[in-house]
Formats: sequence, C-alpha cells, structure tokens
Amino acid sequence: MPAHYIWLFFAILTETLGTTALQASQQFTRFWPALAVVVFYGLSFYCMSFALRAMPVGIVYAIWSGLGIVLIAGIGFVLFGQKLDMPALLGLALIISGILIIHLFSASNTH
Repeated sequence: MPAHYIWLFFAILTETLGTTALQASQQFTRFWPALAVVVFYGLSFYCMSFALRAMPVGIVYAIWSGLGIVLIAGIGFVLFGQKLDMPALLGLALIISGILIIHLFSASNTH
C-alpha cells in the first residue's frame, strides 16, 4: 500500500477520534476530552499533509471527510445511542459509493 494512503488512513482515524472527543467534551466544558479534540485534529491535519504530497487536495478531502462521516455515524450509533433511519443509511451508502467511484475509476486520485 502506498505511503500516502497510510497517511490518509491515519488522518481519517485521528479526525474520527477528535470528533468523538468533541461529543464527549460536552461543548468544550470537560477539559480532557476538549484537549483530545485539539490534539487529534492537529494530528489529523498533519497526517493529511503527507497524503497531499501524492494526491490532489479535493480527492484527499473527499475521502477524508466522507469516511469520517461514515465512521462518526457508526460511532454515534454504538457509543452515544444515536439512531440512524433509512434515509441516513441510504445517504451513508451513497457517500461510500462516491468514495469507491473516486478510488476505483478516477485518474485524479494521484498526481
């Protein structure tokens, strides 16, 4: 697997952890989760910068944000008891479909 995909994976992972910590921070009223938000988002953008060495910013951001949305929806369901109705699930499936189309068929996914 090319290094830029590994960096993108870590960018998505740390962004997801940061957003999970954002929920746990209760609107930045709890110190440790709020600190985790800042640290994880900083790490996410740092990792994303390495993915940008080989991939265009639009593609990186589409994959980063799309997979982040899907992962956060799953985490919200499992950890925070947030419900996902059929339109939400359909929307998440469309996001995944879009990411797969970019990855599998687009010549724009690398410089």
